[in-house]
Amino acid sequence: MKASAFVYPWDVNGDPDAARRIAALGVEQVTLASAYHSTRALTPRHPRHRIVTAEHAAVLYPTDERWAGRELRPYAAGAWAPGDAYGEAAAALADAGLDVHTWVVLAHNSRLGADHPDTSVVNAYGDHYPWAPCIAQPATRAYLVDLAAEAAVRPGARGTELESLGWYGLTHLHAHDKTGAVALGDAGQYLMALCFCASCRAGYGGQGLDPDELATAVRAALEPLWRGAPSDEGDAGWAGVEKALGEEKAALTRAWREETARTLQEAAITAVRAAAAEGFQVLLHADPVSYHVGANPGVDPAHILSLADGVVVPCTGGAGLLTPFAEQRRADAVLAANFVVVSGMGGSPGTLAVDAERAVGLGATELRLYHAGLASDGDLGLVREALARG
Repeated sequence: MKASAFVYPWDVNGDPDAARRIAALGVEQVTLASAYHSTRALTPRHPRHRIVTAEHAAVLYPTDERWAGRELRPYAAGAWAPGDAYGEAAAALADAGLDVHTWVVLAHNSRLGADHPDTSVVNAYGDHYPWAPCIAQPATRAYLVDLAAEAAVRPGARGTELESLGWYGLTHLHAHDKTGAVALGDAGQYLMALCFCASCRAGYGGQGLDPDELATAVRAALEPLWRGAPSDEGDAGWAGVEKALGEEKAALTRAWREETARTLQEAAITAVRAAAAEGFQVLLHADPVSYHVGANPGVDPAHILSLADGVVVPCTGGAGLLTPFAEQRRADAVLAANFVVVSGMGGSPGTLAVDAERAVGLGATELRLYHAGLASDGDLGLVREALARG
């Protein structure tokens, strides 16, 4: 089965052995970051450093003239990825015999939110989420579509994987996060993800909702959780949201958000295809539960598989999310099961062969391995063994 390992340019650049070492894992492909969010990353084998701090979301290549004069535009990387860091790494990986696909993070950008607060998701309390651009805003949508096309179609790339192409919510997964003290559950996470910026308020109005009344209802529904009531109170999933807001309000908010995400995904994929040569592969990181938010945003499986060449699905801890996609999969679609193979990040490289076999049984056609740069030598040795077993 075809496998691809996620890699950052700084894992490769300055390390003459990196590309050869990654190829020796038994992968055929690498998914190389070309646009990425802020992070602090371990580089356990690099001859020049052990930690790389990417201070803000940035593109890892020189941008072109499409951004001239625009207020919203990508940020250049700093010293952690100077010049055409992506291009340098891509060339070394290709020379090692690996297919290179781009890895593009889109609606997750805390620098954008810090510099342009009005672009951020605003919750029912008026709090801004600077890491989460609101995908309903016209200028933000235009920025994301153009970023997708530019960052995806880099010289020599044979495909792309688009991450965070949808709604982002409360969970940030960066910095010193202190938001886990109250268990919000599925319903609470949804309510805290509802945006009340001007664009979303107008969107709710278009659905027949009064945005002020909706915000009041959201705050009232969340109040028991702040007081320590059990999350979802026995109503898991969407049933918890319906109980919190009422079926009609819940359905109308979901309709607005799903339409907003769906049309953005359509526009971004269309833009990538227009910029790419024939045969360029376009995959989305996705969750089959359409109201979910985050790096793997919720999608309608049938719709997304009619647009993209496939999906990358989180499978660490269980591959059940593959099933809804497998039920809608056309014969040539890619269903890539994504496994964390870094033990220190909750991965299980020692069970990769078994986990991959289970994923295949649920419809997976390829593997994604997170992350060749972050994993220890021991973890990588287990990955090599698993891939050698086929």
